[in-house]
Amino acid sequence: MATPSALDTLIDLATKETDEATKRLGRAVRVSEEAQQKLAILQQYRDDYAARFQDTLTTGLTALSYRNFQLFLEKIDVAIEGQENVVRSSQQRVAEARLAWQACERKRMSYNTLATRARDKELKKENKRDQKAMDEHAARMFFYKR
Repeated sequence: MATPSALDTLIDLATKETDEATKRLGRAVRVSEEAQQKLAILQQYRDDYAARFQDTLTTGLTALSYRNFQLFLEKIDVAIEGQENVVRSSQQRVAEARLAWQACERKRMSYNTLATRARDKELKKENKRDQKAMDEHAARMFFYKR
């Protein structure tokens, strides 16, 4: 078996780099999805609480209870706003991880293309040598048959 060329080493390194970038992208996507799920839960909780507040308003409410509902809704809104920031941040990290993965993949594919071209070139040389040897052999056979 032939010794690995520098190009093969570069392909191996680029493949490892791409694998790591893929893992980082996967983690970023998972974190982003979890952040979006938490946001959805907060929004649903706020909607449920607001509906309960509306129901309570129809049956009557003390001023203190009314203020407590309002304060709690404000706290939920602040939590939702904070979670929206987390979601935006995680989506940005996903975009950055995707770009990094794409760059790694392009590099790996470029090295593979170069390796394929080198193999094709070597194969053409080998085929040319084989053809020359066969031509020489045929010429000798023709010469000796006379």
